[in-house]
Amino acid sequence: MKSKDLVNILAEKYQPPESAKNNAQKVLDWRKEHGDDVKGMTSVGWRRARQLASGKSVSKDIVKRMAQFNRHRKNYEKARKKEEYKSEPWKSAAIVAWLGWGGTTGINWAIEKSKGFKD
Repeated sequence: MKSKDLVNILAEKYQPPESAKNNAQKVLDWRKEHGDDVKGMTSVGWRRARQLASGKSVSKDIVKRMAQFNRHRKNYEKARKKEEYKSEPWKSAAIVAWLGWGGTTGINWAIEKSKGFKD
């Protein structure tokens, strides 16, 4: 085990997958480029996107919150099938929120990771 991994375990910090970072960064880039056209997240959601995009480890509590975001999966899947969002996905609140919270890979990772939590 690498010392970084041991420190993260002791501090209860977890490293989200690179794709979660990339998904969150995509949403932040859309917001910068398209401004008010990009909707779908609360202030907590934007904070999470910035946190994930930073590439830093996250706490156990954040992993659990990411896993809980799975309840929005159907909204995301429905939105990404709509023709109107194929060329402008940032106009869908469901797509923006889903990617901002790490996207499918990030949320699936959080679900799996949180299964091992004792509390």
